[in-house]
Formats: sequence, structure tokens, C-alpha cells
Amino acid sequence: MPGRSIALMLSILLAACGFHLRGQDDFALPFQRLYLKSPNDYAPFTNELKNAIQANNVQITNTPEQAQLTLQIVSEVTDKQILSLSGAGRVLEYRLQYRVSLRAYDLKQQEWLVPQEITLRRDYSYDDTQVLAKQQEEAMLYQNMRGDAVQQVLRRLNHAHPPL
Repeated sequence: MPGRSIALMLSILLAACGFHLRGQDDFALPFQRLYLKSPNDYAPFTNELKNAIQANNVQITNTPEQAQLTLQIVSEVTDKQILSLSGAGRVLEYRLQYRVSLRAYDLKQQEWLVPQEITLRRDYSYDDTQVLAKQQEEAMLYQNMRGDAVQQVLRRLNHAHPPL
């Protein structure tokens, strides 16, 4: 019994301090209907963003005329750069970069979010004797950056407002 009461006490303390799991943010977005304009409607980023927006009780509309706000994903770009080489000329480290450009505006073309870019970077070591494992690590890093970018878009939308 004392173990249960300690666990209960700890969970109450964590909840009281505002702790929550990463990715479990609840935003009170300042609109109820959004049109998402993207160069690729079936890209993983677009799908994750749609799901996150809908999870915050915002309806994704089929046309901009039905929406209070249009979120335009201008571009989504991944990049991979060599950070360091061994003396033999083999790659030791890579830097992955993930960039998303976006803007948001209403039916009157008033900017709610001025054009901006989210840039995320991750470095990882590379070993050419473990090619498959390193490819999986790279894919996982891109997936994590995509999730981070979705959360950043939601935070920016949470603070978006029409010009005064």
C-alpha cells in the first residue's frame, strides 16, 4: 500500500507542475477551420500536421473559402552534409538538415503568420561497416525532426493572429 500512495503522490505532483509527455501538447488554436495548402498533400509531414491540427479540434477544409485561415507549406527540404572525414577519406559524421517554410493568411489575404522557416539539424556518426543500421538511424532522425517541426508549427499557429 505505501508504494501505491507514493506513486499516486508523484503523479499528482507531476501533473501539478504542468508536466506532460512530449507531443501531447494541447493548444487552443485561435480558429476552428483551416485549409492546408501544401506542395505534396500525401507527404509524411503534411499527414502528421493534418492529424495534429485535427487532434486540436480544428476542421481541415477542402477549399480556402470554407476556412478561417489558410496555412501554406511553401516548401519542405531535407539535406545531408558531410561533417568530418577520416585520414583515409571515409565519412565519419554527417549533418542532417530539415527545413519547412510556411505562412498563414485569412480570406482577405491578411498575414496571420509572416513567411518563415523552421530549420532543424541533427548530427550523427557514420560507420560504413554498419550501413543498414546507419540508414535506419538516419530515417529515424528525419522522422523525429519532422515531428519536432509539426510541434513548432502548432506552437506558431497557437500564437497566430490577424494584423491589428
